[in-house]
Amino acid sequence: MDTLKINEEYSDATLNISFDTLRINKQALIFVNTKRSAESLAEKIAIKVKDVKLEAIAKEIREALSRPTKQCERLAKCVEKGIAFHHSGLASAQREIVEDNFRNGNIKIICSTPTLAMGIDMPAFRTIIKDLKRYGGHWGMEWIQVLEYHQMAGRAGRPGKEDYGEAICIAGSESERDNIVQNFINGDPENIYSKLAVEPVLRTYVLSLISTGFVKNKKELVDFFSRTFWAHQYKDTQKLVMLLNKVIKLLEEWEFLTKEGDFRQASIDEPLEATLLGKRVAELYIDPLTADFMINCMRRGVKKEAKEFSYMHMVASTLEMRPAFRARVKEILIVESKIAENEQTIINPPPSLYEPEYEEYLSTIKTAIVFEEWCNELDEHDLLEKYDVRPGEFRTKLEEADWLLNSAAEFARLIGLLDLIKDIRKTQVRMKYGAKEELIPLLKLRNVGRIRARMLYKNGIKDLGDLGKADLMKLVQLLGPALAKDVKSQIGQETEEVKTGKRKGQKSVDDY
Repeated sequence: MDTLKINEEYSDATLNISFDTLRINKQALIFVNTKRSAESLAEKIAIKVKDVKLEAIAKEIREALSRPTKQCERLAKCVEKGIAFHHSGLASAQREIVEDNFRNGNIKIICSTPTLAMGIDMPAFRTIIKDLKRYGGHWGMEWIQVLEYHQMAGRAGRPGKEDYGEAICIAGSESERDNIVQNFINGDPENIYSKLAVEPVLRTYVLSLISTGFVKNKKELVDFFSRTFWAHQYKDTQKLVMLLNKVIKLLEEWEFLTKEGDFRQASIDEPLEATLLGKRVAELYIDPLTADFMINCMRRGVKKEAKEFSYMHMVASTLEMRPAFRARVKEILIVESKIAENEQTIINPPPSLYEPEYEEYLSTIKTAIVFEEWCNELDEHDLLEKYDVRPGEFRTKLEEADWLLNSAAEFARLIGLLDLIKDIRKTQVRMKYGAKEELIPLLKLRNVGRIRARMLYKNGIKDLGDLGKADLMKLVQLLGPALAKDVKSQIGQETEEVKTGKRKGQKSVDDY
């Protein structure tokens, strides 16, 4: 085996390999464990790069958000030198800019968390795997799986562009080097196991199969699952039937399946039928456990006079929203004060202070606080500064919250909690746009987000009626010619064009 010769200019082996990659005009992906490590390493490399200035791409990074955060500035400065970091905390637009410019060769090195190795077509000449251990909770630092190593190492080499690729692991000692060779280079990948029997998956599929009429009784349900990879792998029909019985019983208790007398183990041919509510849960493709949780929260909401924060916390407490934004030590008092302040309206009550779930509960409250701050018109810059919440992760949770609130409104309609729908929908709109309630009438307009809506509001245009009375010239000054004409059109006021040379009467929008 040939030995790779790398100049040792720095004490950090990763830096030496990175600059060797740049010297031979190749590209590299560097995999590290954490977002902070990815950002820090990218900066260490970029600060030493000379004679590269990709100002146009750096400008795109800064302009991806309405107001650049510190994270945006850090990334822009790295990208300007042809170096980048990549992780789930970046806004999706920024990730796309980084990925596209790596593919076209402008960006030479990306420092990334392992997520970049999964499902994204971005091969490079080299992959540098800096961290092969990861924090494993109570067990401390543990070796990653061989399959994950293969995913990262497999990015080395561009088919059709390179004759070969290099996957390089960083070892801190001879002993660690031997362990890497034994565990990963010579080690066998782990077996692949079916996840079908994981309850959230099984609950969702069982309800979907029944609600669509694909299976009509328990015999057909068992026959269907007996032909799956899970059944083939475990060959344990008795356990499969036991799991299916458990799921059916839960779905009946939650009123998603019709309940015919006692638990249906007595007759395998007894019909399985979804209720109207169960069919809607399946159509929304939501975990039945989450649906039942939200329905119970809304029923409590009738008695506790729920308000918008109540619904923000409800969706923040779902399985789909995990992991919630972690409540840092310095935020505990703020979070607990929020619990006390909303004691009468929180519809997912807190566990005991001494229960292990309490810490996770505090994180769900913090997540709801972040949502509320967003609705009070704090932007991504402020959320990052104040709560250490990164734009990419926040946007992902906003999308999840929109889907969950829409589902909650549907469930409220079906179970007759009609009085709650207005507040749920209002919460959904405010979270979608990140705006106070007073802007909602203006947010109904196409191409008018919270910034433009706030600008109109500050200038005395507070609803569609005010918009109809507003002078076109004023709208042009606030929104620009094209959008001013468009919003007038949206409320049924077509602007008149005037002949060239006329100085009286209303001018054409194109004149401005």
